[in-house]
Amino acid sequence: MKLCCNKLKLYEAVVNVSKAISDRSSLPSLEGMRFKLRDSSLELTGYDLEIGIRTNVAVKSADSADFIINAKLFSEMIKKMPAEDILMEVNDSFQVTLSSGPVVYNMSAQAADEYPELPDKKNCDNFSVPQTMLKSMINQTIFAVSVSDMNPVLKGELFEIDQNVFNLVAIDGYRLAVRTETVKSPERRKFIVPSKTLAEVARLLSDNDEDSCEIFISSKHIIFEISGYLVYSRLIEGEFHPYKSAIPKNCTTEVIVDRKDLISTLERAMLLISDRAPSPVRCYFENGSLKIKCTTSLGKIQDEIKADMAGPVIEIGFKCKYLLDPLLKIEEDKIKLMMGGSLLPMKIVPLNGEAYTYLVLPVRLSKE
Repeated sequence: MKLCCNKLKLYEAVVNVSKAISDRSSLPSLEGMRFKLRDSSLELTGYDLEIGIRTNVAVKSADSADFIINAKLFSEMIKKMPAEDILMEVNDSFQVTLSSGPVVYNMSAQAADEYPELPDKKNCDNFSVPQTMLKSMINQTIFAVSVSDMNPVLKGELFEIDQNVFNLVAIDGYRLAVRTETVKSPERRKFIVPSKTLAEVARLLSDNDEDSCEIFISSKHIIFEISGYLVYSRLIEGEFHPYKSAIPKNCTTEVIVDRKDLISTLERAMLLISDRAPSPVRCYFENGSLKIKCTTSLGKIQDEIKADMAGPVIEIGFKCKYLLDPLLKIEEDKIKLMMGGSLLPMKIVPLNGEAYTYLVLPVRLSKE
């Protein structure tokens, strides 16, 4: 078998597909990347039984072949090649020869007979969303996914579509993130996608407003079709937390602040906070200002920023990182903070509309 292809296109495909390959697997064949050649198309597949990524690269060939290669070594070899094109040969004993200019590499491959098949999208329901929209929704919620194994359902994000409204939801027990958009999908859909899958999906999604992502859903799997790539994933089984009941309906204190100002003061406080020196930040809302205090074994900070405030004075404490994370993902200059008491969750929402809702649980403050 012989083929010739562009170095950069092959390298990009190998790097992207290799994200779905596990270093250790119960099936040895899954520790490598599957190459399936059919004439002028080379199909690349990585799969770890949880997530799979597949794409095709245009090549010059009239042959057919199916084999598995160590993706990490293969990608490093391609990266070091000096010329624009690469010639690849595989003999009947699965010995691989890679050549480019004066450089010739040799490596071993293996038969792909035991490589498992990925789920099929033929009998799936499907709908389409703009890539830029889905990328924004994932990036603005994935930070709130739980990393604990205590509740596996919360290690994914809830996709909830009802009457053309698309909610993407993440919860980790200390904070909640909801992103809302409108889509053309009148059917009601509800499923949970692992955060590992969504991280890879977000990385492949483009910033072009005209590009769309086709999503295929079955009872146990989801497939994202993204600009020549197919990302396969199992769905997480179980009931997601009833998040809507956790979102406060009313508040007594409403504050509008400059997002960048609030980020700056929280980042200053973070300099004094570490695992060895944990301490909440005290937020005191009064008379058109937000005063920040934080005291740890490393030192102490006092800071103040302007705030437009309505409602009674309130003092409330937060774990600094949990308050900072959503602020870093929001794009608007001004945000609204809504509170109902010093021990109730604070809601962060836009000044207008319902594009996002963040909840951050406060911590009980000790007396100063």
